[in-house]
Amino acid sequence: ALIKRHDQDSLVASIGIAAGAALISLCLLPLVPAPAPASWPFLAASSVPQIAYYLLIAKVYRGSDLGLAYPVMRGTAPLFVTAANAILFGESLSPLGLVGVGCICGGVLLIAGGRFKGSDAGKTVLTALGIALVIAAYTVLDGAGVRRSGSAAGYTLWVFLLTGAALFGWTMLRRRPQMLQSVATDFWIPLGGGGASLLSYGIALWAMTKAPVAAVAALRETSILFAVLISMILLREKATWNRIAAAMLLTAGAVAIRLS
Repeated sequence: ALIKRHDQDSLVASIGIAAGAALISLCLLPLVPAPAPASWPFLAASSVPQIAYYLLIAKVYRGSDLGLAYPVMRGTAPLFVTAANAILFGESLSPLGLVGVGCICGGVLLIAGGRFKGSDAGKTVLTALGIALVIAAYTVLDGAGVRRSGSAAGYTLWVFLLTGAALFGWTMLRRRPQMLQSVATDFWIPLGGGGASLLSYGIALWAMTKAPVAAVAALRETSILFAVLISMILLREKATWNRIAAAMLLTAGAVAIRLS
Protein backbone atom coordinates (compact mmCIF):
# COMPACT_ATOMS: atom_id res chain seq x y z
CA ALA A 1 0.00 0.00 0.00
CA LEU A 2 2.86 2.36 0.77
CA ILE A 3 4.38 1.67 -2.64
CA LYS A 4 1.02 2.12 -4.36
CA ARG A 5 0.86 5.72 -3.17
CA HIS A 6 3.78 6.49 -5.50
CA ASP A 7 2.01 5.75 -8.76
CA GLN A 8 4.44 7.91 -10.72
CA ASP A 9 7.57 6.08 -9.57
CA SER A 10 6.88 2.79 -7.84
CA LEU A 11 10.50 1.71 -8.35
CA VAL A 12 11.83 4.58 -6.26
CA ALA A 13 9.18 3.93 -3.60
CA SER A 14 10.00 0.22 -3.46
CA ILE A 15 13.74 0.79 -3.18
CA GLY A 16 13.15 3.59 -0.69
CA ILE A 17 11.51 1.08 1.64
CA ALA A 18 14.47 -1.29 1.21
CA ALA A 19 16.83 1.59 1.99
CA GLY A 20 14.79 2.52 5.06
CA ALA A 21 15.10 -1.03 6.35
CA ALA A 22 18.84 -0.94 5.67
CA LEU A 23 19.24 2.29 7.66
CA ILE A 24 17.34 0.87 10.63
CA SER A 25 19.40 -2.33 10.41
CA LEU A 26 22.66 -0.37 10.44
CA CYS A 27 21.60 1.40 13.63
CA LEU A 28 20.60 -1.85 15.36
CA LEU A 29 23.56 -4.04 14.33
CA PRO A 30 25.79 -3.06 17.30
CA LEU A 31 23.05 -4.28 19.67
CA VAL A 32 22.84 -7.90 18.45
CA PRO A 33 25.33 -10.78 18.02
CA ALA A 34 26.85 -11.24 14.58
CA PRO A 35 25.71 -14.28 12.58
CA ALA A 36 28.07 -17.26 12.56
CA PRO A 37 30.47 -17.64 9.59
CA ALA A 38 28.61 -20.76 8.42
CA SER A 39 25.56 -18.63 7.61
CA TRP A 40 27.30 -16.03 5.45
CA PRO A 41 27.24 -17.96 2.15
CA PHE A 42 23.45 -18.28 2.48
CA LEU A 43 23.13 -14.65 3.52
CA ALA A 44 25.12 -13.45 0.51
CA ALA A 45 23.27 -15.76 -1.88
CA SER A 46 19.83 -14.68 -0.64
CA SER A 47 20.60 -11.03 -1.35
CA VAL A 48 20.37 -11.76 -5.10
CA PRO A 49 16.69 -12.88 -5.10
CA GLN A 50 15.95 -10.25 -2.44
CA ILE A 51 17.15 -7.53 -4.82
CA ALA A 52 15.23 -9.10 -7.69
CA TYR A 53 12.07 -9.11 -5.54
CA TYR A 54 12.14 -5.35 -4.94
CA LEU A 55 12.71 -4.63 -8.63
CA LEU A 56 9.96 -7.01 -9.77
CA ILE A 57 7.43 -5.88 -7.17
CA ALA A 58 7.83 -2.31 -8.43
CA LYS A 59 7.00 -3.55 -11.93
CA VAL A 60 3.84 -5.25 -10.64
CA TYR A 61 2.65 -2.12 -8.83
CA ARG A 62 3.32 -0.05 -11.94
CA GLY A 63 1.56 -2.04 -14.64
CA SER A 64 -0.26 -5.17 -13.45
CA ASP A 65 -3.61 -5.95 -11.87
CA LEU A 66 -2.55 -5.92 -8.23
CA GLY A 67 -5.76 -7.62 -7.13
CA LEU A 68 -4.70 -10.65 -9.17
CA ALA A 69 -0.90 -10.47 -9.00
CA TYR A 70 -0.60 -10.21 -5.21
CA PRO A 71 -2.73 -13.26 -4.31
CA VAL A 72 -1.02 -15.36 -7.00
CA MET A 73 2.53 -14.52 -5.98
CA ARG A 74 1.87 -14.84 -2.24
CA GLY A 75 -0.40 -17.86 -2.61
CA THR A 76 1.92 -19.98 -4.74
CA ALA A 77 5.24 -19.13 -3.07
CA PRO A 78 4.69 -21.56 -0.12
CA LEU A 79 4.15 -24.39 -2.61
CA PHE A 80 7.53 -23.69 -4.20
CA VAL A 81 9.14 -23.41 -0.76
CA THR A 82 7.68 -26.76 0.31
CA ALA A 83 8.97 -28.50 -2.83
CA ALA A 84 12.42 -26.88 -2.75
CA ASN A 85 12.98 -27.55 0.94
CA ALA A 86 12.03 -31.21 0.51
CA ILE A 87 14.36 -31.64 -2.48
CA LEU A 88 17.35 -29.64 -1.23
CA PHE A 89 17.28 -30.26 2.51
CA GLY A 90 15.05 -33.29 2.94
CA GLU A 91 12.67 -31.33 5.20
CA SER A 92 9.14 -32.57 4.65
CA LEU A 93 5.86 -31.81 6.35
CA SER A 94 3.41 -34.30 7.80
CA PRO A 95 0.32 -35.09 5.70
CA LEU A 96 -1.73 -32.76 7.90
CA GLY A 97 0.90 -30.04 7.46
CA LEU A 98 0.74 -30.43 3.69
CA VAL A 99 -3.04 -30.09 3.85
CA GLY A 100 -2.56 -26.90 5.83
CA VAL A 101 -0.17 -25.44 3.26
CA GLY A 102 -2.60 -26.34 0.49
CA CYS A 103 -5.52 -24.69 2.31
CA ILE A 104 -3.57 -21.48 2.88
CA CYS A 105 -2.40 -21.29 -0.73
CA GLY A 106 -5.94 -21.96 -1.96
CA GLY A 107 -7.35 -19.33 0.37
CA VAL A 108 -4.92 -16.66 -0.81
CA LEU A 109 -5.62 -17.48 -4.46
CA LEU A 110 -9.37 -17.19 -3.86
CA ILE A 111 -8.89 -13.54 -2.93
CA ALA A 112 -8.29 -12.84 -6.62
CA GLY A 113 -11.88 -13.87 -7.37
CA GLY A 114 -12.93 -13.39 -10.99
CA ARG A 115 -9.82 -11.46 -12.00
CA PHE A 116 -8.42 -14.59 -13.66
CA LYS A 117 -10.84 -13.89 -16.53
CA GLY A 118 -9.35 -10.51 -17.51
CA SER A 119 -7.78 -9.93 -20.92
CA ASP A 120 -4.31 -9.42 -19.44
CA ALA A 121 -4.70 -12.11 -16.78
CA GLY A 122 -2.27 -14.54 -18.42
CA LYS A 123 0.59 -12.05 -18.49
CA THR A 124 -0.11 -10.94 -14.93
CA VAL A 125 -0.19 -14.52 -13.65
CA LEU A 126 3.13 -15.33 -15.34
CA THR A 127 4.75 -12.26 -13.78
CA ALA A 128 3.33 -13.18 -10.37
CA LEU A 129 4.57 -16.77 -10.67
CA GLY A 130 8.03 -15.44 -11.46
CA ILE A 131 7.95 -13.32 -8.31
CA ALA A 132 6.69 -16.34 -6.34
CA LEU A 133 9.79 -18.27 -7.44
CA VAL A 134 11.97 -15.37 -6.30
CA ILE A 135 10.18 -15.31 -2.92
CA ALA A 136 10.68 -19.06 -2.59
CA ALA A 137 14.38 -18.74 -3.46
CA TYR A 138 15.22 -16.23 -0.75
CA THR A 139 12.94 -17.94 1.77
CA VAL A 140 14.68 -21.31 1.33
CA LEU A 141 18.15 -19.73 1.42
CA ASP A 142 17.35 -17.63 4.48
CA GLY A 143 15.72 -20.58 6.22
CA ALA A 144 18.94 -22.56 5.84
CA GLY A 145 21.11 -19.57 6.69
CA VAL A 146 19.33 -18.42 9.83
CA ARG A 147 19.51 -21.92 11.30
CA ARG A 148 23.29 -21.80 10.95
CA SER A 149 23.62 -18.21 12.17
CA GLY A 150 23.18 -18.62 15.91
CA SER A 151 21.55 -15.18 15.86
CA ALA A 152 18.25 -14.72 14.05
CA ALA A 153 18.27 -11.00 14.82
CA GLY A 154 21.81 -10.50 13.52
CA TYR A 155 21.08 -12.51 10.38
CA THR A 156 17.91 -10.52 9.68
CA LEU A 157 19.64 -7.17 10.04
CA TRP A 158 22.45 -8.18 7.70
CA VAL A 159 19.97 -9.44 5.09
CA PHE A 160 18.23 -6.08 4.99
CA LEU A 161 21.46 -4.08 5.18
CA LEU A 162 23.07 -5.87 2.22
CA THR A 163 19.92 -5.78 0.11
CA GLY A 164 18.96 -2.19 0.89
CA ALA A 165 22.47 -0.79 0.49
CA ALA A 166 22.89 -2.43 -2.93
CA LEU A 167 19.50 -1.20 -4.15
CA PHE A 168 20.00 2.31 -2.79
CA GLY A 169 23.44 2.61 -4.38
CA TRP A 170 22.09 1.48 -7.76
CA THR A 171 19.15 3.90 -7.57
CA MET A 172 21.35 6.84 -6.62
CA LEU A 173 23.41 6.19 -9.75
CA ARG A 174 20.40 5.76 -12.04
CA ARG A 175 17.64 7.93 -10.53
CA ARG A 176 19.27 10.21 -8.01
CA PRO A 177 16.88 13.22 -8.34
CA GLN A 178 13.76 11.06 -7.95
CA MET A 179 15.17 9.25 -4.92
CA LEU A 180 16.23 12.44 -3.16
CA GLN A 181 12.85 14.04 -3.86
CA SER A 182 11.04 10.98 -2.51
CA VAL A 183 13.08 11.00 0.69
CA ALA A 184 12.61 14.75 1.14
CA THR A 185 8.84 14.77 0.66
CA ASP A 186 7.80 11.47 2.25
CA PHE A 187 10.68 10.38 4.47
CA TRP A 188 8.30 8.50 6.78
CA ILE A 189 7.36 6.03 4.03
CA PRO A 190 10.85 4.48 3.69
CA LEU A 191 11.29 4.35 7.46
CA GLY A 192 7.79 3.12 8.24
CA GLY A 193 7.65 0.60 5.43
CA GLY A 194 11.22 -0.51 6.04
CA GLY A 195 10.62 -0.97 9.75
CA ALA A 196 7.47 -2.99 9.14
CA SER A 197 9.25 -5.20 6.60
CA LEU A 198 12.17 -5.71 8.96
CA LEU A 199 9.94 -6.71 11.86
CA SER A 200 7.70 -8.98 9.80
CA TYR A 201 10.49 -10.90 8.10
CA GLY A 202 12.57 -10.98 11.28
CA ILE A 203 9.77 -12.76 13.12
CA ALA A 204 9.44 -15.21 10.23
CA LEU A 205 13.18 -15.97 10.24
CA TRP A 206 13.17 -16.50 13.99
CA ALA A 207 10.22 -18.88 13.58
CA MET A 208 12.18 -20.82 10.95
CA THR A 209 14.71 -21.73 13.65
CA LYS A 210 11.89 -23.38 15.60
CA ALA A 211 9.62 -24.90 12.92
CA PRO A 212 9.76 -26.22 9.33
CA VAL A 213 10.47 -23.49 6.80
CA ALA A 214 7.53 -24.50 4.60
CA ALA A 215 5.09 -24.21 7.51
CA VAL A 216 6.37 -20.76 8.46
CA ALA A 217 6.25 -19.60 4.83
CA ALA A 218 2.62 -20.68 4.59
CA LEU A 219 1.58 -19.22 7.94
CA ARG A 220 3.11 -15.89 6.91
CA GLU A 221 0.50 -15.60 4.20
CA THR A 222 -2.40 -15.88 6.66
CA SER A 223 -1.85 -12.17 7.33
CA ILE A 224 -4.09 -11.55 4.32
CA LEU A 225 -6.93 -13.00 6.42
CA PHE A 226 -6.89 -9.87 8.59
CA ALA A 227 -7.17 -7.68 5.51
CA VAL A 228 -10.20 -9.68 4.39
CA LEU A 229 -11.89 -9.46 7.81
CA ILE A 230 -11.16 -5.74 8.22
CA SER A 231 -12.55 -4.97 4.76
CA MET A 232 -15.78 -6.85 5.53
CA ILE A 233 -16.33 -5.82 9.17
CA LEU A 234 -14.93 -2.30 9.47
CA LEU A 235 -15.07 -1.05 5.88
CA ARG A 236 -18.45 -2.68 5.21
CA GLU A 237 -17.29 -4.18 1.93
CA LYS A 238 -19.46 -6.90 0.43
CA ALA A 239 -18.90 -10.38 1.86
CA THR A 240 -18.57 -12.21 -1.46
CA TRP A 241 -18.45 -15.99 -1.65
CA ASN A 242 -14.76 -16.03 -2.53
CA ARG A 243 -13.84 -13.86 0.46
CA ILE A 244 -15.82 -16.04 2.86
CA ALA A 245 -14.34 -19.23 1.38
CA ALA A 246 -10.85 -17.70 1.50
CA ALA A 247 -11.22 -16.80 5.17
CA MET A 248 -12.37 -20.32 5.99
CA LEU A 249 -9.51 -21.93 4.06
CA LEU A 250 -6.89 -19.66 5.63
CA THR A 251 -8.18 -20.42 9.11
CA ALA A 252 -8.37 -24.16 8.43
CA GLY A 253 -4.85 -24.13 7.02
CA ALA A 254 -3.42 -22.35 10.05
CA VAL A 255 -5.14 -24.80 12.41
CA ALA A 256 -3.92 -27.80 10.38
CA ILE A 257 -0.31 -26.62 10.48
CA ARG A 258 -0.57 -25.91 14.21
CA LEU A 259 -1.87 -29.45 14.86
CA SER A 260 0.61 -31.20 12.53
